[in-house]
Amino acid sequence: MNSSTPCLQFLRPYAWKWKPVGARNTAYLRFYHLARQHELIQSNALKYPRIRHEGGAPMRIPTFREKFKDVEMGKHADEEVIIHGRVQSVRRAGNKLMFLDLKGEFEHVQGLCNFNKLQVTGVELGEFKALAKLLNRGDIVSITGRATKTPTGELSIEATRLPELLTPALAPLPFKLEDEEVRIQHRHIDMLVNRKTIDTLRLRSHLIKYLRDFFHERGFLEFQTPILAENASGATARPFTVTASETSVNKNLAMRIAPELWLKRLVVGGVDKVFELGPAFRNEGIDQTHNPEFSMCEFYNAYANLDDLITLTEELICGAASHCRDLIATKLDSLPAIDMSQYQRPFQQLEFIPALESALGFKLPDLSASSSREDLLALLKQHKIEVPGLNKPDITLAKLLDNLASEFLEPYSLTKPLFITHHPVCMSPLSKSFVCPKTGQHVSARTELFINGKELANMYEEENDPASQRQKFVDQLNAAKREASLAPGVYNDEGESAMEVDESYVQALESGLPPTGGWGCGIERMVMLFSGTKRISDCLSFGNLRHVTNVPGAVRTGEDEEKAREMMDEVEKKGARERKREKGKEKEKEKEDMGVSDGEA
Repeated sequence: MNSSTPCLQFLRPYAWKWKPVGARNTAYLRFYHLARQHELIQSNALKYPRIRHEGGAPMRIPTFREKFKDVEMGKHADEEVIIHGRVQSVRRAGNKLMFLDLKGEFEHVQGLCNFNKLQVTGVELGEFKALAKLLNRGDIVSITGRATKTPTGELSIEATRLPELLTPALAPLPFKLEDEEVRIQHRHIDMLVNRKTIDTLRLRSHLIKYLRDFFHERGFLEFQTPILAENASGATARPFTVTASETSVNKNLAMRIAPELWLKRLVVGGVDKVFELGPAFRNEGIDQTHNPEFSMCEFYNAYANLDDLITLTEELICGAASHCRDLIATKLDSLPAIDMSQYQRPFQQLEFIPALESALGFKLPDLSASSSREDLLALLKQHKIEVPGLNKPDITLAKLLDNLASEFLEPYSLTKPLFITHHPVCMSPLSKSFVCPKTGQHVSARTELFINGKELANMYEEENDPASQRQKFVDQLNAAKREASLAPGVYNDEGESAMEVDESYVQALESGLPPTGGWGCGIERMVMLFSGTKRISDCLSFGNLRHVTNVPGAVRTGEDEEKAREMMDEVEKKGARERKREKGKEKEKEKEDMGVSDGEA
């Protein structure tokens, strides 16, 4: 290798003093890229070689740490292994010793390169020094060597061959990245620099595996259901629509808002225990706990009632909490520890109407009457009770009751998980209903699980009467129309509601849906709970919809390119002047030496 260009030698002392990533530093980033590229070209190292396994398959860093953890200090293992990893730091001790901190699969190992031991393999000192100068934080390298422990007890791999540069990093890898906007715009850098970012996403992966294992162990089968269909049903939400122009369908389709009705068709088809983990899409707002694209877990269990669902939910949540606690204690230690005392069974239970009446201090009106909304508003005004949205003219009865529960019932979940059961029928159009013997109100066989004041899971005894289900669809549609008349925007250009009566599902029920318990939970909500994060965007690989639609483009502007070239030219001129001065000094020294020699002669 040739000596490196002066560009990065000049730049390195300042590389981490400026913000290395962000829209305000695009010219700087381009300059760094050009300088690094120039340095690699001069050293004949701008290469991206194919992986070769001539010395055997590479060993994973976690496997290396586990296998050689008991190697004695100062001794070397007999086995020669190959390790690949990303350089986190390069430390040089004189001209003949180099330490590399390598990271792979979220674990670290030290690479030790001693020229005195490498020279026996034919490595020259100039070659060693050139590599030591060239390697940079962020580069991906391969090291072949033997396990040992340094006098400080650090498990290391001591190189028996000169390390190989597999992938040079052309962009700087910062040591810190704290600016929120920059972190989300450059998520890959955020993952490399901030351990909590990647640990949250790793927890999500482990949690999804736990859920799959939990259901498979209990006899459930996982199915995939359609994402595109003629209409979206299964929940109250506005769908995204797409146009299928290149198929025989040739019509507008809706992206699913929930897999519920498809999964219940499978139960009709004889799959008594079925679940699905997959995406759902709702054309609604973005906030700390909501994103238009998210992941759901739903299961349906034939012949299960509400008590069965509550028992299974407690088992699942307590098991998941214990599993995540162990992961955080061993692998994901940047996340806050989980307090298992919060997850003692049984969880709290409150019946919706009796508990709300107790909190309000008065009896609720007949919530199935046509005047129930106005009657409830009058009672709230009479008792001087204020809740969010109370004075909005477009607030529906279901939304009003939901706001009251949020204000007076859900706070009970701040100390211990809480099941709120038997919601009024207007809040649960897809569940079976009955007359509550305590209150005489029509209520649903439904419960919601709340933890730390947030909804986590929703479960029903599913409606399996085709006539009742069709009427509930009609009631839901009429309620949406009433809401749309007060709040324009629910309807499309033709004036039709985004919701429709799903006649094909009603027809499926005519073949017979057994009494069935259904359950749904947002995956991101569960990850938020166990990772301790407050934002759903932290649980999504690349943030929320706003983030992924505003990722900065890769096109470099002419102005940035020009500035970067100017910086390159200035550094090259500086380097040329330095080389000229060095050459002048060498000539002066040669003259002095010649003078001394002549005098002696």
